[in-house]
Amino acid sequence: MSTAKSFIKNTLVYGIAAVLPKAINVLLVRLHTGTLSTSEYSVNTSFYVWAAYFNIALTYGMETAFFRFFNTEKEKGKVVTTAFISLFTTSLLALATLLFFKNSLAALLGFSNSFYFSLLIWISILDTLVVIPFAYLRVVGKSKKYTLLRVINILIYTFFNLLFLWALPKISEINSSFSESIGNVYRADFKEGYIFVANLIASAATFLMVLPLLFKFQFSFDKKILKKMLSYSWPIFIAGLAYTTNENLDKLLLEDWLGKSVMGAYAGAYKIGVIMSLFVMAFRLGAEPFFFNHAQDKNAPKTYALILKWFVILGVFFVVIIVGYLDVVAQIFLGDKAYYQALSIVPVILMANLFLGIYNNLSIWYKLTDRTHYGMYISLWGAATTVLLLGLLIPQIGFMGAAWATLAAYGSMLLLSYCIGQKHYAVPYDLKNCVFYLVLGAGMSGLSFLKFRGNFTVSALFILLFLFIVYGKEKEELKKIKR
Repeated sequence: MSTAKSFIKNTLVYGIAAVLPKAINVLLVRLHTGTLSTSEYSVNTSFYVWAAYFNIALTYGMETAFFRFFNTEKEKGKVVTTAFISLFTTSLLALATLLFFKNSLAALLGFSNSFYFSLLIWISILDTLVVIPFAYLRVVGKSKKYTLLRVINILIYTFFNLLFLWALPKISEINSSFSESIGNVYRADFKEGYIFVANLIASAATFLMVLPLLFKFQFSFDKKILKKMLSYSWPIFIAGLAYTTNENLDKLLLEDWLGKSVMGAYAGAYKIGVIMSLFVMAFRLGAEPFFFNHAQDKNAPKTYALILKWFVILGVFFVVIIVGYLDVVAQIFLGDKAYYQALSIVPVILMANLFLGIYNNLSIWYKLTDRTHYGMYISLWGAATTVLLLGLLIPQIGFMGAAWATLAAYGSMLLLSYCIGQKHYAVPYDLKNCVFYLVLGAGMSGLSFLKFRGNFTVSALFILLFLFIVYGKEKEELKKIKR
């Protein structure tokens, strides 16, 4: 099987693992926005903003370090157990510290309910402990088992969301005696809290399911391997914090500056942009192990260039479709029309997520050459851009300022990564065509939203025109990929 076909196959399998859970999560947005007011939805959003920060802090770049050293060290088992023992030890220390200071920390981070903060701690710890088992499944090519476990996780989460937010309230409305009997179980003033409880149950179940994977190895701890992994991972940790700031600081600032209701509407509309991140995540899950495993191939740079071009083509295609049918998409994913006030951010956020995906593709140069500190510098640049532009734009143009800040941050990051990366690990990217497709997609999306919004005939024509142009420019390459 050709490397291109191998990559496509892995990406499709991992795509199920990434896209199906995230797609179900996106579908749950309708349940959440239909159940929670915009103010209540802001509580849910803030919870997962801090969950993202906790995830980065507790894993401190060890997942990427694991991929790197699993492929370079002779004793694979030691890499697995050393990485897991490291995360397990730091997680126990974090758990004890966070629970001891939970009341003070909950108030500091803006949690009005300290119980929510306790749920956040336990979810974060459990999610950290499954990082290495899942990374092991990916690196050894057990994509089907990885996918199965991920799908089970999201199905458990979905079941309890539906139970707490739909089934129990419906039954309570129909049967008043039942409502009284479950009074101590279901509380209407705890609606957002049930989402977190569902997450905790799913995370605990997933942890129990991956435990048998670890028992396959004879536990041993290698200080030399750990030292090398930490040296490699700490810049990725800093880069992760910067990335999380790029993704989430806007929501925290919008709540402080414009109120919970506006932030909730913004966060709900922002979820539509997650559709693009599904594609980006599927790509990353398949690409990261693929890039490391094929780094020594003499044709690797050409393969990486080909992958990027088709990533751009598919990403732009998705943007054109989503923006062209934005009102339909909004009806599907958003319940209360109070969330529609922020739909204007969607085209910008979609392009921002596409830029992020391009940056993830380009960033392989510093991972393969062990120059991860460059990733840290570029991510810090992006975070600084985000902070500066949020401060300048939100007071002037409200939540649209947050969307434009995100686009500018990711756009500047991909430009920096490309310029610096070509000096250290030259890849013959088809820059001309990549830029052409990005400009074409931005133009079509802009016209669809600003001039032809709701005109689905024009949207269909734009989609067909884009496909026609792609086929005309890439038909020879398509024939090669089919072989």
